[in-house]
Amino acid sequence: MVRRGHWSRSLKAARLRLRRRLERSGYAEALGWARELVLGLALAFAATTAIAQPFYVPSGSMEPTLAIGDELIAAKYAYGYSHYSVRGDILPDFKGRLFGSLPARGDVVVFYPANHPDETWVKRVIGLPGDRIQMREGRLFINGKELPLKPDGTGRVETENGTYLTVPKFLETLPDGRQHAIFKWTWEGPYDDTPVFVVPKGKLFMMGDDRDDSADSRVPVAEGGIGFVPVDNVVGRADLVLGSYDFLNADSVRRWLTSFRFSRLFTAIR
Repeated sequence: MVRRGHWSRSLKAARLRLRRRLERSGYAEALGWARELVLGLALAFAATTAIAQPFYVPSGSMEPTLAIGDELIAAKYAYGYSHYSVRGDILPDFKGRLFGSLPARGDVVVFYPANHPDETWVKRVIGLPGDRIQMREGRLFINGKELPLKPDGTGRVETENGTYLTVPKFLETLPDGRQHAIFKWTWEGPYDDTPVFVVPKGKLFMMGDDRDDSADSRVPVAEGGIGFVPVDNVVGRADLVLGSYDFLNADSVRRWLTSFRFSRLFTAIR
């Protein structure tokens, strides 16, 4: 058994005397309020820096998975931390990832394209380092094997001017069995037949789920695409849609409220 020494008891008595004086002067209440404020700000800062961060979807390249006007949450802890996932926050610039791990094929991720380092984009991970990716007649091949496509009716695509079009919808199955929905307008699009892309070490191959309206890794950088995406440029995994607002069609007071998509509240991203 270890007992507290006499000096410890003296220190405790001194703290009690100081606390009583502060209470009499009214400082204790102000000190407690300030402490709670600082703690709250620190927790909020840590949450958006290290845990998760909200992002807004301004385009339809990930329809039907993500809609124009979605507000999503990206989990930063999913793949560890890089300069891009905590940039401008608490850490100085550094290379590599702390506690890093690769995304899985099929994950929807938020990232900074190498040719647009000040913009956050969201796409689906299709190719990992060493994979061979190719489009043939509109069908996706990974490492020489065609991915199964199952017709799934039709869906509504919102265009950049707010109009809606009905297009064919399919379920695509990745090599590990994961499925996700895609839109496929045509089988003769400009990027429905491509060379074989071999994903370099430390890079990822990204594609949008609206296959005929997505500037992604299939599209050369010179034509508005993004090429391969460095793993270090990944911010986090898109896990949840918090809410959605069809701002393109909120063009009158009457439609301000009806433009909320309540059906998308707290929708898991798959």
